[in-house]
Amino acid sequence: QVQLVESGGGLVQAGGSLRLSCAASGRTFSSAVMGWFRQAPGKEREFVAAISGSGVSTYYADSVKGRFTISRDNANTAHLQMNSLKPEDTAVYYCAADWGFTRSPRTVDYWGKGTLVTVSS
Repeated sequence: QVQLVESGGGLVQAGGSLRLSCAASGRTFSSAVMGWFRQAPGKEREFVAAISGSGVSTYYADSVKGRFTISRDNANTAHLQMNSLKPEDTAVYYCAADWGFTRSPRTVDYWGKGTLVTVSS
């Protein structure tokens, strides 16, 4: 059974940093794209960042470009370093894995349960 487990969420002041981690199990994701989506209260789930299986290609939403960095330790572990956090970054952050790159949450194959990030002003 495939599982994606996020960790690292919490409360931080504006301008601060957090590092999210995602650990996948149940199969090898060496050829899969791993990434992050987020969902703020009352809003739709949106794409944040993704990284290819090789780690060579990365993708970011415009809203986080230059502040967030996605990385990958190995086939089944990914991280999201979030710097210069803003109150509008407050959301539940979900780890995702898919066999191709997608910005649409509707087509993602695997999801974690999410971790809450709260940025206070």
